[in-house]
Parts: sequence; C-alpha cells; structure tokens
Amino acid sequence: MDLSTLSLIIAILALLLAVLALLKKPISSAGPQHANPYESTGIRLQAYERLVLLTERIALPNLISRLNKPGISALEMKIILTENIKHEFEYNSTQQLYVSPTCWDALKNLKEQNIMVINQVASSLPPDASSAELNKKILEILMAQPNGALHEIVLTSLNAEAKKLMK
Repeated sequence: MDLSTLSLIIAILALLLAVLALLKKPISSAGPQHANPYESTGIRLQAYERLVLLTERIALPNLISRLNKPGISALEMKIILTENIKHEFEYNSTQQLYVSPTCWDALKNLKEQNIMVINQVASSLPPDASSAELNKKILEILMAQPNGALHEIVLTSLNAEAKKLMK
C-alpha cells in the first residue's frame, strides 16, 4: 500500500468520524441564538441549501465534467480544479454562521480531501501527462472508494441536519 492510498484512507476515516459526530450531536446547540427561533429557521435552511449546492459543485466528478478542457496538460487541469474548489468554498464561507461546527468541519474536510486527491494524482503522473489522464485517474480512485464518494457522505449529513431543523 503506497503513501497516497494510506493517506486517502485515513482522510476518509476522519471524514466519516466527523459525519458520525454530526449525526449524534443535537442541533439545538448549533447556530446563532435569537429571541425568536422561528426567525432564524428560514435563514438556516437557506444556508443548508447553499452548502448542499457547494458540496455538489466541489464534488470531483461534477468538477471534472464541468471544467474539462481537452488539450491542456495535467498540471493546468490540476490548477483549474484546485482553484475552483478554493473559490467555491471561499464564496460560501459565511454560511458557517448558520450551521453546526461539525457540519462545517465536514465541508472543510471535503474541500481538503478533494484538493489532496487532485494533488496526489497529479504528482503520480508523468510531467507530460494530459488533462484527460488526470481526470481519468481521479475518477478511477473515486470509483474504488469502499464507503462511497466523500461528497455523498457530506450530502447525507447536511440533509440529516436540515431535516432536524425542520421538525
């Protein structure tokens, strides 16, 4: 087992632990405290909606299909993918005010894991590799994950937390 595979497994386990903690933690301790809890419910639900969209936008299969540019190098594609993830995350960073810390940590872990996977795959390719080779290798790694794609786990936790809020 090589170092990149081992680090990917460790990262997946860390994300799973964060999601499990999220599902066990009561929602009442999350988010801002207001005099009228019904006033913040709509805002908090919108935050979950935006974070679900963020999760979908930074999911590696979606990124690859949306940003695929045939004819560029793997290095150029790596930069495009990582910069897009960072931009999407920064754009939505204010939503952390409305969700639980565990939920926000799961999203941060997803961002970091996706960047790590991209960087590790890119570093394993020869210098003259194409973007198609990088994309193919990333998708192969995602398909080989035994517990499902990381973004699906985060989506499940976001949905569970939002449903608790709606009860």
